[in-house]
Amino acid sequence: MVLIDDPSWPAHGTLWAHLVSDDNLAEMHAFAAANGIPERGFDHDHYDVPAERHAELIAAGATHVSGHELVRRLIGSGLRVTMRERRGR
Repeated sequence: MVLIDDPSWPAHGTLWAHLVSDDNLAEMHAFAAANGIPERGFDHDHYDVPAERHAELIAAGATHVSGHELVRRLIGSGLRVTMRERRGR
């Protein structure tokens, strides 16, 4: 299932949400591509998406969850990439 949290991360003059899959990366990448989310928005285990796209992505089938639930489901899926892993330690 593709999940999206609330846009709450400020950067570049807007707020950003996270888009993830709680099942597999292929599902997330396919959803992103089908909805015009650029590949440059992918960050290890999620896509960053601007607040202006939030409602559109929910209408396209992403399930809205809290940030806490999104992280819980991402960890549960085994797809979570930790900060340590991102830094290559």
